[in-house]
Amino acid sequence: MTKILIVEDDKNIVSNLTEYLRDEGFDIDSAGGQNEAICKMGANKYDLILVDISLEDGNGFAVCAAARENDDIPVIFLSASDDEYSIVTGLDIGADDYIVKPFRPRELLSRIRKALRLRGKTGNVIELDNVRVDTVRGIVTKNGSEIFLSALEYRLLLVFLNNKGAVLSRNRLLEEIWNIAGEYVNDNTLTVYIKRLREKIEDDPQNPTFIKTVRGLGYKVGD
Repeated sequence: MTKILIVEDDKNIVSNLTEYLRDEGFDIDSAGGQNEAICKMGANKYDLILVDISLEDGNGFAVCAAARENDDIPVIFLSASDDEYSIVTGLDIGADDYIVKPFRPRELLSRIRKALRLRGKTGNVIELDNVRVDTVRGIVTKNGSEIFLSALEYRLLLVFLNNKGAVLSRNRLLEEIWNIAGEYVNDNTLTVYIKRLREKIEDDPQNPTFIKTVRGLGYKVGD
């Protein structure tokens, strides 16, 4: 599983990013400052670093330099500063990308996948039965053949696969797809997209064995 280190001293941002990226299939670790981040990079192997420039005990530039020395890890800066000096400095010292806060989660996800592809770090695959999801490339296959999913269908599938064996209520699933569908998501939307996902994933959509209905509680995938 692709492992990402978030270096950020804002706990709310860390919490939200961790939850979002874990649902997208990534393994997430975090550090609150420069020193902790550099120590963690020395003790662990990461596939990508997300780092704020302004940190309580230093700055993201030092973290980026350490990442370059430590297996040349891809780095994406997340910063509230959009001044030209900060952007140019970040890119000049070797960052792969620079994103200004506030950012859209789907845009960040796309840039993460791009950075991983360019570095050849595309080993994050989730498999269950005959379904395989490459979360870096965003490709889903069944029995070796690619399945084309909409953004909502893809997100629902990842939520199920990242919660294998757990019963997920309809409210929980609605919360998970809200950031994609926004005000257009409702209970009927969820019903439609689960039906469409089953039509693409299940051998027999009328008798689903992959996305199972747990009567009165919700749905689950796996045992």
